[in-house]
Amino acid sequence: MGKGWPLYPIERCFLGTGERFEDGSHILYVNGAYRGDTPVGKLMHDFSFTDAADMYYGTLAGRVRFFKESKEGIEIMCQAMEDMRNQTLKEGMKEVALRMLAAGKYALEEIINISGLSLEEVKQLKADRSA
Repeated sequence: MGKGWPLYPIERCFLGTGERFEDGSHILYVNGAYRGDTPVGKLMHDFSFTDAADMYYGTLAGRVRFFKESKEGIEIMCQAMEDMRNQTLKEGMKEVALRMLAAGKYALEEIINISGLSLEEVKQLKADRSA
């Protein structure tokens, strides 16, 4: 927002009258660049560091230490990264399959062989595309 504040609370309003629109929703923008000597400034500081020794908040530093320094934590993070990679790859293959379906010149078997998706997945993509 460019004001240098740690937080920017936003409330909705009727533009014609300026009256607040009390629908129960609230928006709070947090300035991730803010580093003032406040709880939010210290938290934003901690979020920008990868070394637990450089963090203010012990709970956050402890979790960082666990996931970066312990065997169990490293295994959990490696598995999470592998899962994300596999999900991204699968989404990419779904896009390939959708393009092949849109081209209309590939048999389902060809789409399955090229994309690595199952017959059920390709049939579902085809059904979703037709809907």
